[in-house]
Amino acid sequence: MLRTVVRSVLRDRHRFVLPALAVLIGVACVSGSLLYTQSLALGAERLQRASRPDVSVEVRPTGDGAAPGEALRRRLTALPGVVAGRGTLRGRAFLVARDGSLVGPPSADVGVDFVPDTHGADPRCPMAEGRGPRRPGEVAVDRWSAGRAGYRVGDRVRVVVGGEVHSARLTGVFTVDDPATAAGGTVTAFDGATARALLAPAPGRYESVTLTAAPGTSPAALARRVSRILPRGLAVVTRAQLDAEAAAAPDHKKLGTLLLLFAGIALFVSAFLVGNTFTMLSTVRAREHALLRAVGASRRRVLGMVLAEAAVVGGLAAVAGYALGVGVAALLATLFGPAAGPASTAPLDVLSPLTLLTALCVGVGCTAAAAYVPALRAAAVAPVAALRTDLPAPAVALRRRNRIGLAVTAAGALLMAAGKGDLGVLCLATAVLLAGLILLTPALARAVTHLLRAPLRRLTGVRGTLALGNARRNPRRTAATAGALTVCVALVSAVTVALSSLSATAGRQAEAAMPTDLRITAVDFAEIGTRTAAQVARLPQVAAVSSVRAADFRLRDGSYLETVVVDPHAVSAGRLAGLRVRSGDLAGLAGGIAVTRDLAREHGWRVGDRVTGSQLSDENAPPEGASDSAALDRRIVAVYDGPDALGPALLPESAMTQGGVPAGEVTSVLVRAEPGRTAAVKEEIRRALHNPVLLVEDRADAGRDAERGFGPLLSVLYAMLSVTLAVAALGVANTMGMAVFERTREIGLLRAVGLDRAGVRSMLRVESVVVSALGAGLGILAGGAAGVAAVAGQHGAVIAVPWAALLALLVGAGLVGVLASLGPGVRAARVPVTRAVGGEVG
Repeated sequence: MLRTVVRSVLRDRHRFVLPALAVLIGVACVSGSLLYTQSLALGAERLQRASRPDVSVEVRPTGDGAAPGEALRRRLTALPGVVAGRGTLRGRAFLVARDGSLVGPPSADVGVDFVPDTHGADPRCPMAEGRGPRRPGEVAVDRWSAGRAGYRVGDRVRVVVGGEVHSARLTGVFTVDDPATAAGGTVTAFDGATARALLAPAPGRYESVTLTAAPGTSPAALARRVSRILPRGLAVVTRAQLDAEAAAAPDHKKLGTLLLLFAGIALFVSAFLVGNTFTMLSTVRAREHALLRAVGASRRRVLGMVLAEAAVVGGLAAVAGYALGVGVAALLATLFGPAAGPASTAPLDVLSPLTLLTALCVGVGCTAAAAYVPALRAAAVAPVAALRTDLPAPAVALRRRNRIGLAVTAAGALLMAAGKGDLGVLCLATAVLLAGLILLTPALARAVTHLLRAPLRRLTGVRGTLALGNARRNPRRTAATAGALTVCVALVSAVTVALSSLSATAGRQAEAAMPTDLRITAVDFAEIGTRTAAQVARLPQVAAVSSVRAADFRLRDGSYLETVVVDPHAVSAGRLAGLRVRSGDLAGLAGGIAVTRDLAREHGWRVGDRVTGSQLSDENAPPEGASDSAALDRRIVAVYDGPDALGPALLPESAMTQGGVPAGEVTSVLVRAEPGRTAAVKEEIRRALHNPVLLVEDRADAGRDAERGFGPLLSVLYAMLSVTLAVAALGVANTMGMAVFERTREIGLLRAVGLDRAGVRSMLRVESVVVSALGAGLGILAGGAAGVAAVAGQHGAVIAVPWAALLALLVGAGLVGVLASLGPGVRAARVPVTRAVGGEVG
């Protein structure tokens, strides 16, 4: 049987090219994703080791434990078997370029402490030029960042830490392999005193303490020794555990899962193409299978032959797909890595046995599974009946399929209507709805082609009539061809509608959340300085300014209260925000608390009642010496209505002070300009602050920035889904190519009665466009419904259907049909009339 299978595959190799190419693309995506994720894990482990070569064990806080301090560091350093002990400080520090912009992305800009040894060198920051920082006002930066910013040793540089801009002299440039630089960011080193002032999690505390083991002392033995003297709330981990944690970073797993998800979609679409190919081949080979049955071959043998052909095709495609997957992994490293700098991935393991085995299993399994139903049909045909060259689907079978399709489509629609806001239910509903529409595609194809008959006859004449007749003749094949496009276009439509709606919703909510003319916020991962509000208040044409902080409390009754800490004078003057007082007076806010009407109704509070509770502190940095500020015991002075940004309760800054200074992180600064001076004040604030991590926005700016945030995500999703669209386009081309071989005699007869070569190409082109448009239309319908349902359940959601994008998607599907028909049309037009009329061209 093996020789028969190989001979059959070689004979029909031209018919297997496109299905094999589709499986190859899917396998390449799977193997490339696996290789890239594996490389990420190994690269993260390498960076973890290279960035801290002196670490044998690390002591760090767990849960709500306090960070280790200097006394503990000295005690640990004095243990037997310890060569050196180091307190590690690491936090956000943003290097500013000469033009005032940030050098790296805010998510990856860090500051560290420079800890010199007896020779003045730090093993974590080996100097390439100059020396390390020794005193306040000096910094060193990594070599890559210095090159990007154009800085040299001796230059004055600006660094933003804690929301404040600091000017320092660049004393040195060092080389480093660090996760920050691997992500495109910067590493800035400060002297010990400055680092403790700017980066410490709490006064006198370190982020962690690392120890270097003496020769002959293993990290495990040292970890056991350290664990005996550690206070509660601290844990010790070895070097091996640190490396394993870096390799198993959640971000790597999320990215790998996302890539594999899209690779699975590409394989799923490939299954349509493979199934359609074997269905059409079974029809063409009906006589061959009948003869095999007539000479004694059993149904099982015919079934095994067809599946063996699928396995051979899938195996060859898997091997080639794995080879292409190496290139896909390299491409992913380029797309998701930094533009320059140290590589965040390890060299690719080109011959990864596990990945190669997975590629083979996926390629063979996907192809065989897709060919199973066509193989069953081929094996089930009786020898005598199979001697016919054409076996149309029985009308009873199509009617049964239509009834099932209606039931499944209705179930999907009901699930979608009931699952608003539940992503799991929506995914299931979308899959069920697509399955129902695919089952209904034969009936829908008949209906659509009937509606198009008259207009196409006017536009294209007899060629359009013939094309529609071809699409109607085999509705199953039309459905299988359109089904792949339906799935792909549905995914693209769902993503487009959902993200467009989320973008519009975010923009509207951002505008509504602005309680004042202007708002100062920090870019992601950055902070606002505590002196920012005071700097702005000194500017002319500024009517009112207030920093905004958040403080959470547990009340005496066990419930939780979220409060907004503001400048009481700015609020009581009524010039800061549109607060509508329902009872009481905000003038007394300096000595009390104000609550919204909804919160007062929920707790049964009135003006004059007392609110008591205790503050919920940050578990990683509990306040030290804060006794009065951690307790809440205030009288309600006003009940008000206002924007969500100033609710559900207001506290004065004096209620949250530590050492006479307002405590807590500043989340924003609200600014009210003098009437008609908003634009001028905005520009004046930007010039005065001169801080690239701070954003000065009016309401329109806030809306645009919120909407703009969805653009990169949409681009990434489009890039990934484009692979599935390419596979679906191969499906259309494959169907048209197979149709040429099936209808050779028919095309010859049409040529004989006067249809020229251009007419043949036009007929196939119209048929391909109709099938493609049918699949795209169903996909847009299902995907658009899924996208609307995904956001409709959200509070304040704005449904924004991008009609232009959906129309472009439909036109693009028509263009896919045109391109897919070019090759088959040329082949059909080149067939000699006499040869075509005489028999089939194989």
